[in-house]
Amino acid sequence: MGWFKRIKEGITTSTKEKKETPEGLWYNCPKCKTIITSKEHEQQLFVCNNCNYHHRINAKEYFKIFFDRNEFTELDANMISKDPLQFKDSKKYNERLKENQKRTGLKDALTSAYGKMNGENVVIACFNFNFIGGSIGSVVGEKISRAIEYAKKTKSPIIIISKSGGARMMEAAFSLMQLAKTSAKLAQLSKEKIPYISLLTDPTFGGATASFSMLGDMNIAEPNALIGFAGPRVVKETIGKDLPEGFQTSEFLLEHGFLDLIVERKKLKSKISQILRIIKA
Repeated sequence: MGWFKRIKEGITTSTKEKKETPEGLWYNCPKCKTIITSKEHEQQLFVCNNCNYHHRINAKEYFKIFFDRNEFTELDANMISKDPLQFKDSKKYNERLKENQKRTGLKDALTSAYGKMNGENVVIACFNFNFIGGSIGSVVGEKISRAIEYAKKTKSPIIIISKSGGARMMEAAFSLMQLAKTSAKLAQLSKEKIPYISLLTDPTFGGATASFSMLGDMNIAEPNALIGFAGPRVVKETIGKDLPEGFQTSEFLLEHGFLDLIVERKKLKSKISQILRIIKA
């Protein structure tokens, strides 16, 4: 016989009345598993204070970091992709575009704008990785080209923030043409002696690395960003050898001369402003 006897029922709250913790209140760092509030994580510019892991962010967040008071004018905001090849894999390309537009609220994988950064005019083109992996299609190439043209017209420096899986396979050769087009536009910009800063973030691969992402007057990366042409698994399977530790990280590329600088997100605005002032002088 037990010493204690329950005289009241335990939990009597019905399932309907139970209150769940709202989603999105907490952030769990995928690297060190530190848990902080989402608000605190945003205040830290989406960088883990414990292990310095730089969480992937898109144009909206980068514009808030770079543009003074988050004030800017978007360029070519309503440009959308077509489907000239009538491409279909597991679903039609048109359907995939509409799904991504609805889910992200974006028209395509790149947002470009102009405004002030520490009081100086600047044009910024930034990839959105959440839109078909930041892949480069006709719209992305055209928006980069037009942003470069605007930089030329206004004599403003341009920053391209890369975060891309490379060429958009659904547009085939139309996609590959953008690599040559953007590279040619940057060559014209260089002749005008207008500075171009390339900021490579995690991940930057394929056609982006093969063209505009590595053509900056200064090639800068965030810490531990994965940067390359083919992914590490493909490289390993191709050469049949184990890869060195840290292969394709920004630190590895800096050590081997492919990058000029690695800058933490919190210092990006001040460091790039300093570089542009030096170039201007």
